[in-house]
Amino acid sequence: MDEPTRAPSRPAGAGELFQLLRDGRPRTRSDLAARTGQTRSTIAARVDQLLASGLVSPAGEAGSTGGRPPATFAFRPGARVVLAVDLGATHARMALTDLAGTVLAEHDEQLAISAGPHVVLARVVEIGELLLERAGRPVNDLVSVGVGLPGPVEHSTGRPVNPPIMPGWDDADVPGLLSDHLPVPVLVDNDVNLMALGEHATQWPTVDHLLYVKVSTGIGVGIISDGSLRRGAQGAAGDLGHVAVPGGANTPCSCGNTGCLEALASGPAIAATLTSLGLPARTGAEVVALVHAGDPDAARAVREAGRRIGAVLATCVNLLNPSVIVVGGPVADAGDHLLSGITEVVHARSLPLATQHLRIVGTRTGVAAGVLGASAMAAGHVLSASAIDALVG
Repeated sequence: MDEPTRAPSRPAGAGELFQLLRDGRPRTRSDLAARTGQTRSTIAARVDQLLASGLVSPAGEAGSTGGRPPATFAFRPGARVVLAVDLGATHARMALTDLAGTVLAEHDEQLAISAGPHVVLARVVEIGELLLERAGRPVNDLVSVGVGLPGPVEHSTGRPVNPPIMPGWDDADVPGLLSDHLPVPVLVDNDVNLMALGEHATQWPTVDHLLYVKVSTGIGVGIISDGSLRRGAQGAAGDLGHVAVPGGANTPCSCGNTGCLEALASGPAIAATLTSLGLPARTGAEVVALVHAGDPDAARAVREAGRRIGAVLATCVNLLNPSVIVVGGPVADAGDHLLSGITEVVHARSLPLATQHLRIVGTRTGVAAGVLGASAMAAGHVLSASAIDALVG
């Protein structure tokens, strides 16, 4: 299908023009002129700027209807790299990717977030330098770093805000600590937001309305609406774990309230239920192991947790009307038991119109979701129209 043309307006800057090339499809100068409504001479000048930046390269010749075939140009995602960092309570997952999210080198290790920002981020720098070396890329090819943290983050500053499982991290200058050693822009966000971004960018790019639910020690949701990640006024959107479960027990929660979803349906909450039944379990991983071993009490407890999550998600479905809900996190490894419980109650308690085409599915990216989201966030920052204009200006 031919791309629609746009009425002439102000001359398109190089950054605006570059957005048309980000999909990787080769285009001619005539294609770009028709799409933007700008003159051929303006387009030629902008293309020359983008070629000089290295982010765009010649892509061969287009088919000709007579005369000399016109040259085409396309985005060159391998021109630069970004460092993607996913930090959890006890792990660090990192990858070096190109600007399209292709992983060039990766590394996983056990790393306790409780060791504090100076220790943890010093190790992040070490791993980042190792990944650059492993991929054979010089440090000046690195253009940005994306970091996911397991706690609330003020995205505009990159600083954690009262993170419950991150002692010593409150108000830590994460971008500053990293950019002292890796002098590029550093973007920081909550891990669930980045999981939503990673799943959306790599698995559901044509879906404009998606929720990613992480079921782990806590329960959070990343919100994609109108194709964009929604963080809320202070970056606190999606804290599903501290919503009260309708009709739930008054179990005390770590936040100081009672009856929260986290207190009733998180990995530790399910483990506590099984322990009370004489099946000692401490973590969500141990719960999943019991389910995989065929224990019927564990399967029932996970399904009931799914129902409680579904009772809270039903409100989200009525409010936000997503077309896809992706369920991830360690407890999601229990498989159909959790998804079945969620689906049962979401469909029972949501409006029929809101669930008419709703899909509730398990994660397709698994543990890689956070790293892929961190890569997408970091690359998106340096490939924005304003960033490209600053680069070529």
